[in-house]
Amino acid sequence: MAESFFALSEPDRREVLEIARERTGRPAHLLEKDVWVVWTLAAVFGSPIASQLTFKGGTSLSKAYRLIERFSEDIDLTVDIRRLIPALAGEGRDLPTNRSQADKWTRAVRQSLPGWIDVQVRPWLAQRLVEHGIAAELQVAGKENEQLQLHYPALSTGTGYVAPVVTLEFGGRATGEPHQTMPITTDMAGHVDGVVFPTATPQVMRVSRTFWEKATAAHVYCAQARLRGERFARHWHDLAAITRSVHIDEAISDRELARAVAAHKSCFFPEKDATGAWIDYRVATDGGLQIVPAGQAREALQADYAAMVADEVMLGSAMPFDELLQTCAVLQDRANKAAA
Repeated sequence: MAESFFALSEPDRREVLEIARERTGRPAHLLEKDVWVVWTLAAVFGSPIASQLTFKGGTSLSKAYRLIERFSEDIDLTVDIRRLIPALAGEGRDLPTNRSQADKWTRAVRQSLPGWIDVQVRPWLAQRLVEHGIAAELQVAGKENEQLQLHYPALSTGTGYVAPVVTLEFGGRATGEPHQTMPITTDMAGHVDGVVFPTATPQVMRVSRTFWEKATAAHVYCAQARLRGERFARHWHDLAAITRSVHIDEAISDRELARAVAAHKSCFFPEKDATGAWIDYRVATDGGLQIVPAGQAREALQADYAAMVADEVMLGSAMPFDELLQTCAVLQDRANKAAA
């Protein structure tokens, strides 16, 4: 009879990882973390508040849509703003009408989200860990306590770029729509006989919205010419991957969704460019998208991309950086022409 991966002894789990490494060609430390990512998704979306959450970002592109060939380690989740602050965002209202109201909604989200995580999510995950006899530690993190980290006892290690921790990062300033329910499996599934790996069925943001979220993030980077932390190069890798997928035509042609993303970011994520002027997100979605950096911004992005490649987070052959930006340049031109 097949046995759960987490029910195996430590030596047996090490052996399973080694077998999977040989059969998949993927580093053991990434296969191990992938199991923890899927287990965490299964636990979260098996909770009573699953309908309030949407799984999004690069990990959703990797695990749900199988679009990107890189290991995406964190779990980005949107808590439906209408459920988090119903007194302000209920009854069909999902965006504030002015900057003052946006500030009020943002303050309300920041005040409500840490308590919501602590009451709705942390105890549930802690209980699931105990029920499954899993040794892992939960820790609140993030500048605004918007993260919940699951630290697991790693059996394998890489260069250090990928840490033995699954970070659930919660955002509460959107609805998460449009989304759909999709099945998730581990990268080791089907490669080791007699072992059962976790599966999950989360509510997942549609690719079109993820595309415009990432495209506008890249647009802001080009306007500011500075990195916003490590692993930022992932956005360009993901944009290139979406460009090569069957989803790109729908994403580029959905002007209503593009403008909805621009309106949302204008309300909740206002940013200034390198000169101190406010960035107009509508420019990015209405024909002025800029996602190819130059000068020092290009060099910083290239160094960040090289760090990703060094830790083997690319599951296939990594696209050379120059080719990556060439692909994004073509995408930029295509998206701008579509808007025009």
